[in-house]
Amino acid sequence: MKFRILLSLLLISWLGFSTVDGYGQAKGYQLPNWALGGFVRPDGVNPVIIPDPASTFNCPMRKAPSKWEESDTFNPAATIKDGKIVVLYRAEDNTATGIGSRTSRIGYASSSDGMALKRLTVPVLFPDNDKAREFEWPGGCEDPRVAMTEEGLYVMFYTAWNRQVPRLSVATSKDLIHWDKHGPAFYKAYNGRFKDMASKSASIVTTLKNGKQVISKINGRYFMYWGENGVSAALSDDLFNWQPVLNEKNDLKMLIVPRDGYFDSSLTECGPPAIKTDKGILLLYNGKNSKEENRDKRFTAGAYCGGQVLFDLNDPYRPIARLDLPFFRPMASYEKSGQYTDGTVFMEGLAFFHNKWFMYYGCADSKVGVAVFDPAKTTLSDPIPE
Repeated sequence: MKFRILLSLLLISWLGFSTVDGYGQAKGYQLPNWALGGFVRPDGVNPVIIPDPASTFNCPMRKAPSKWEESDTFNPAATIKDGKIVVLYRAEDNTATGIGSRTSRIGYASSSDGMALKRLTVPVLFPDNDKAREFEWPGGCEDPRVAMTEEGLYVMFYTAWNRQVPRLSVATSKDLIHWDKHGPAFYKAYNGRFKDMASKSASIVTTLKNGKQVISKINGRYFMYWGENGVSAALSDDLFNWQPVLNEKNDLKMLIVPRDGYFDSSLTECGPPAIKTDKGILLLYNGKNSKEENRDKRFTAGAYCGGQVLFDLNDPYRPIARLDLPFFRPMASYEKSGQYTDGTVFMEGLAFFHNKWFMYYGCADSKVGVAVFDPAKTTLSDPIPE
């Protein structure tokens, strides 16, 4: 009798804390208490945004109607406005073939539940006849991240792409529809030293205050993590002009870098806005697996998976914990079919909504997905192949 009870308890425990799915007999793991997750893809919802060939607007760059989201929709930002989630996503037209060869613009979608999204038919940020023309023509505006100040100003970091140099740029808005462009974030730093340096992927530090995720200062200044080949840092007094942090050799200070033999063996690219917690400053990042021998053989070569790293609250340059396994990885068909067939779950949007974390991500550079983490529940990571 005791043996049967023990067997039943073991079975219940196994059912509650392991994952066996259609991707093989792989199991997820329980994340440490400093991390966010696991994130669950809601049934029957994804992808939440797909290309729409019917959307047309008059393009000021081409001086003609443009089917601005005909080809691909991906890499979204997310925030809260008037009690709804707003998703700002990258959309590509169909004017060329190949990643980065088309023109990108930023579209707008909103939702009262985080899953059913209503889109505008025209983009809200795009290459125009404005002061950003030299940085955005003809490639456009790519890969937004967005966060809000306590006063209600929305700050967007995006890549301005003129097909010569990608530059991390800044725009601000009160309504998420009408945007003021402030130009490349590093243009004035160190007398222009970094104005022509390739830069992208900014995760400004935020905090939860009265249930709202807002931009937060560190030691009296705004602070961002940024970078693609590794994670660096930058400081600002006004949110528009940023100064990259340098090391003792007067080079960019690198905080974390790719690791041989891990899922992030090729790139560690910053994801959505970082978050202050009682454990430290949490950064979600996109780890790219190498295509060379130094890759993690358990995951597809070239695949982008989700990683997390925790920085010291008192020393935001010092990592104190880092996941050795991805918590989120390409598994569903829509995450592995599209422009990027090696698979991506490219995280850029994170919104705290109804006491849950809604994460929006790019699927294979072609569609937008959503996954949800409920802090009130114990949920495992995505399954990890053995």
